[in-house]
Amino acid sequence: MKDGSLRAYPLSGKGLSVDALKDYWYLNVHDNDNGQIRGICCSHDDRCLITCGEDGNIFTFDLWSEEELPEEPKVTIPRPRRGLEKEKATEDIEDPDAYTIEKYKQKKEHERKMKEAEEKKNKKREELSALRKDFNFLLQKNQELPKHMQLHREEFEMDRRIFEELDRQTLQRIQLVQKQLAWEHEKQLIGLQKLQTQFQDSLEFILTVHAIQSHHQISTYSLLAVSEKYAQDKKRDDSKWAVLKEKWTALKEAEQAEEEVPRKTSPVHRDFDHEAERLKTPEVRKITTRYIESRRQKIRRLVEKYDALKAKIMKRRAEWHELYKSKPRDNHENSRDAEEIKEARENIGCYRLKSATNYTLTEDMRINTEKKMMQLSILEDLILKAKVNMNEEIVSLRDLKVSTIDEIKSLVKEVKSIQANLDVSEHLPVPLIPHLHPDEVPEKIVEFNSEVLLKFKEEQEAQAELKEPLEACPSSRAFRHVFLQTPPVEEDGPMAQAGDASAVVTEQQEDFDMEDAEPTEIELEILKREKIKNLYLQETLIKKINTLVISFDAELRLLRHKKLKMDAQMKSADLRCITCCEELFILKKLEIHEDLLEEQICVLINEQEDIQSKLKSYLAQIEDRKCEIVMLEEREKALYASFEASLGEDNEFADFLTDIFKKEVEYVEKEAVGRGAGEENENEEKPDLKTDEENYGSEGIVFDGSVCPEGCSEDLFLNTIQLQRQRIGIEKALAEEKKVAAGLKKEYNALAIKAKEIQTNLDTTNRELEAFQWEKLRRLNELDVVVPLRLHQVQCLVDGEMPRDFSHTLVFTNQSLQYLQNRIVDLRNEKIMQREIHKKAKEQHKQLLQDKKEMEMEIQGLEERCNNLMMEKFGRLVDFEAVQVHSVNIPMEEMKVRIMEKENEHFVELKEWEERIVVLQHQLTELTRENTSKLHQLNRFCHEKHQLETELESLTTGQSRELEGSLSADIKETARLESRLMHITCEVALLREEIS
Repeated sequence: MKDGSLRAYPLSGKGLSVDALKDYWYLNVHDNDNGQIRGICCSHDDRCLITCGEDGNIFTFDLWSEEELPEEPKVTIPRPRRGLEKEKATEDIEDPDAYTIEKYKQKKEHERKMKEAEEKKNKKREELSALRKDFNFLLQKNQELPKHMQLHREEFEMDRRIFEELDRQTLQRIQLVQKQLAWEHEKQLIGLQKLQTQFQDSLEFILTVHAIQSHHQISTYSLLAVSEKYAQDKKRDDSKWAVLKEKWTALKEAEQAEEEVPRKTSPVHRDFDHEAERLKTPEVRKITTRYIESRRQKIRRLVEKYDALKAKIMKRRAEWHELYKSKPRDNHENSRDAEEIKEARENIGCYRLKSATNYTLTEDMRINTEKKMMQLSILEDLILKAKVNMNEEIVSLRDLKVSTIDEIKSLVKEVKSIQANLDVSEHLPVPLIPHLHPDEVPEKIVEFNSEVLLKFKEEQEAQAELKEPLEACPSSRAFRHVFLQTPPVEEDGPMAQAGDASAVVTEQQEDFDMEDAEPTEIELEILKREKIKNLYLQETLIKKINTLVISFDAELRLLRHKKLKMDAQMKSADLRCITCCEELFILKKLEIHEDLLEEQICVLINEQEDIQSKLKSYLAQIEDRKCEIVMLEEREKALYASFEASLGEDNEFADFLTDIFKKEVEYVEKEAVGRGAGEENENEEKPDLKTDEENYGSEGIVFDGSVCPEGCSEDLFLNTIQLQRQRIGIEKALAEEKKVAAGLKKEYNALAIKAKEIQTNLDTTNRELEAFQWEKLRRLNELDVVVPLRLHQVQCLVDGEMPRDFSHTLVFTNQSLQYLQNRIVDLRNEKIMQREIHKKAKEQHKQLLQDKKEMEMEIQGLEERCNNLMMEKFGRLVDFEAVQVHSVNIPMEEMKVRIMEKENEHFVELKEWEERIVVLQHQLTELTRENTSKLHQLNRFCHEKHQLETELESLTTGQSRELEGSLSADIKETARLESRLMHITCEVALLREEIS
């Protein structure tokens, strides 16, 4: 079925009929959409039914016979029905918003619970409304009662914790709302801060703090913001001249450094293990293999011994080389001392007058526009920091005054409360409460409130109605007056104090009037003690108020004294700023020429770097060409040596073959190059042939250079021709390499000359830059610098009096003067120490010279003794290193081992090939036998085919009339025979293919 269902039809024993197939059982087993049944079958014993569908599932059902059916089935089998396919299937709910059965149940349950909750709420509301009515009725009844019988509101509270819980819940709700509005609150706060930063913070207020008991006052500094240009210059780390200086020093160091690149010869690795593994077989080693392995071990030991001796000799040579290399020259100077002297000359500076002609200007002391702007920005930054710190101290002093006023107010209130319990005649004068001046709180000018804003709005509306010009409008003046008015200061005047005192007195009189009885002795004693205590507290509090005022005035005077000193420093700093600005103005004028010189130096340095890189590349190419030339010369020497070895001794054709080998003939590899080239070669060969005829004409025998003479070995002649061609190729390559090397050398020399010219131009430009720096320094020294001095700082007195002209005097700071005095003492001590060091070094030098003479004499004696021993033992001087190295011919031993290995390999390989030949011959005989049997079988099949064809012909011709009745049987027999014939034909074709 397409829907994956299975039908079962009940069949009766009477037979099949159309009506019997109308009733059936219907069972869904496979997937309804993708489970179409593709196969259904019974098992081999007809006890199971198996179905398979497109959904990949296989179901198995048991088939019971009538005997196997249980008598009492657990489930009642329904009767088969008809017309199930016509019944309409249940429609699916396709609405995506429709509730499922579970959701519908949950919704119904939720609605039921909500309905019950609403009913409970309504009941509670009715109860609360009834309680409120009763409570209001009770309050009304309480109000109708007389006052002395009325209950207070607190008495109506049954439990205070209820209100506390309500307050707590209210506070929690408020906090929850604050959390919900936190983001919006922060957003609005940031907007307000931006507006204040843009408008209010840009305003500058001068804060003035006044003393309380005196006329002293102190004001803040007016701060000027540092320009952005100076701030950017301050962030720069290095200037352009610093980069040029680094390049120049790096180039000098690269030129002075002597690089020694030792030629590293790669050691020859002789690995015999891999070759030995190839000879290993799972069988027992043969005698030849063992012998080869023993010879290999012997050679390995010889190689290790040779390598150890060679490493020992190389190590000894390297030690001698390092020793001779570390030997100082006659004019040797200690590198450490030379570096320290160089560093001292570069960094010690010059202590001569700047106006002197021999004053030297170091690299660090050179001034340019960037450095001067940096100095000016640093100076302004320091001035700004000092002013900001002083302003912070003044603001803190103002805050101290505010806190002092608050404390005095609290103390005055305590004094008044104490004086209320004392007699008027015992009152001490109360100190006045200090107040803040308007210039102590200048930020109040820009503060405002809702009243000011409303008033400003009214004025603006009135202005819009009157349409008057802005200058004549009084609203702006009124708004300015509102903004400039100082905040009201809460002060307790004498009238208020008197009013308070009179109120207290009247209250006391009323209390005394209420008391008709006179006080007892104990009460009088208590009142006396309280009076003494109040008098003491009154005096102590007044003293404390006076102490606060005096301490604040003292703090103000100290800070004022500190600010006066700082004013003098700020004035000196301002004068220094003016001087820096004048120097900067001069440097700006000279900056153009200085930039041109620096650009020239930069260009020259770049050119010098390019040329140096080119020189290094050319030098490397020249070295490569030299190596190629050496290799070609070695190849040529090896070629001559091989030719001499091929000739042997006492060869009668040696002169002839030598002339052919040295013959200068240019052979053309291909004839298709051109006839012109061939004719030129023939013309060049003619004189050579003539020389050959002249050389052999004296002997009476003429040999042709292209034909091997009689009696001469043909192989030797062909080898000579081949060596001649190799020699000509090597000579050609050698000539080309020499030509290329000469061209590279020429270009190298041209670049070297150009590098010298660039170096000369660079030195000239550097001298011009130094002269320009000197001129710039002279121009800067001509500026007048203001230096404030006190009389005790002037020490250049003339006859005990103050000189009238200070033009020939020097001005030092205390630190510089102290440094110079200490430096003089250090130099004296250093000079004494250097003399002692020199004395010790001189004595050590003498001792070393004496030891050197003794060692030379001892070495000479040992060499003579060694030579005498060699002459006595060997009869001549022997080089022991060469004897150790060339004691065994290792390459020859290796070649012998390789020959033995090759012979063994060839023997094993021949044996394997013989075994393979035997196996292949056996396979050939087996295949021959199989082919013969297949040919016999083919012959038999051909005979059977022939017989069948004859039988077929006789059956079709002679008995055609007799066999008309049994036509169907004959057709079947004919088809069977034809199929058999076709089968036999195919087998014959297959056998033929196998045989072929």
